[in-house]
Amino acid sequence: MTILAQAAPGTPIEPVLFFAFAALTCLSAWGVVLSQNIVRMSVYLLLTLGGAAGLYLMLSAEFLAAVQLIVYAGGTLILIIFGVMLTNKNPFIQLRPQPWEVFAGVIVGGAIAGLLIVAVVYTPLGAGGERLGADVETLARALLTRYLVPFEVAAVLLLIVMIGAAYMARRRVRQ
Repeated sequence: MTILAQAAPGTPIEPVLFFAFAALTCLSAWGVVLSQNIVRMSVYLLLTLGGAAGLYLMLSAEFLAAVQLIVYAGGTLILIIFGVMLTNKNPFIQLRPQPWEVFAGVIVGGAIAGLLIVAVVYTPLGAGGERLGADVETLARALLTRYLVPFEVAAVLLLIVMIGAAYMARRRVRQ
């Protein structure tokens, strides 16, 4: 039983929570796609990433849920804030995609959805149906030993990108 599903015996809380998180994730993802306002898109993106973190919690993957919220939700929204604030663009600009862009997006989205469905259908489970995976200690040891260099390279790369964006935005303001 997961952390979120510790309710009274006989209470069907898991299906309710699953469908609530799934609906939140899907509806807010549609909001990201269909919205033409960058501020609303970022709010919908936050809700999408939060819903995915809730689904990770339902799967007893607390580490993935924490990473989802800290890295993706926090990092993406900070990047959007930097992008909007530092470029001196109006955050209420309406985005109007061309018809060919919408068509290409539908094709790419459909292909990704198909691949995800195939991946979910053919993902092997362990004996008795339990998920295959590692605990937080195993992941931490791997990140801090075997994968330390790629982990640090990614962190430095993100830092360089943020410094570069701030420098470019600052240079534009002076001109």
